[in-house]
Amino acid sequence: MSAMAGTVGQTRGMSKDEKFVIFASSLGTIFEWYDFYLYAVLAPFFAALFFPAGNDTAALLSAFATYAAGFLVRPFGAVIFGRIGDLVGRKYTFLVTIMVMGSATFLVGVLPTYAAVGWLAPILLVSLRLCQGLALGGEYGGAATYVAEHARPHERGYATSWIQTTATLGLLLALIIIAGCREWMDAKVFAEWDGAFRSSFH
Repeated sequence: MSAMAGTVGQTRGMSKDEKFVIFASSLGTIFEWYDFYLYAVLAPFFAALFFPAGNDTAALLSAFATYAAGFLVRPFGAVIFGRIGDLVGRKYTFLVTIMVMGSATFLVGVLPTYAAVGWLAPILLVSLRLCQGLALGGEYGGAATYVAEHARPHERGYATSWIQTTATLGLLLALIIIAGCREWMDAKVFAEWDGAFRSSFH
């Protein structure tokens, strides 16, 4: 009888609580990756704003190097927030990473340019990108762990696969938003700071 009950339990669909955990974690993953990818897609438009003028290629390479810095610190974010999740809980840690990512993204959208504050602009930009990388590393691993902890043993692989899928949706959402801005805005306005960069980040 116990074997039959186990078989019935395994074939039963996901509960509402399991679906909610997957949905909430996936939504957070979309939000985090959307914020993270906006920078890469828009880098050619604002590279000269944060780095010394006169060499567009160097400015663009510097902008992408700053983007790479966000990826380099992701493992550290996973370690830091993974440990915090063990100590205080995954849900709380998950919310903290979202707050860090959202705050850093907002601040990137209001940063002064190189022409206004000099080298302080790229320093602040790199610092905020590092914060985004830490938050993303913590959120991505934390979301997968949180979902796995709430899924039934025989469905953990399927449940956590949604986290990987929705990360790609974050990139798609960023592309859709930017494509919409380019479609509905004048090309000159889109290339300007207030037209493209700030509107997309807010």
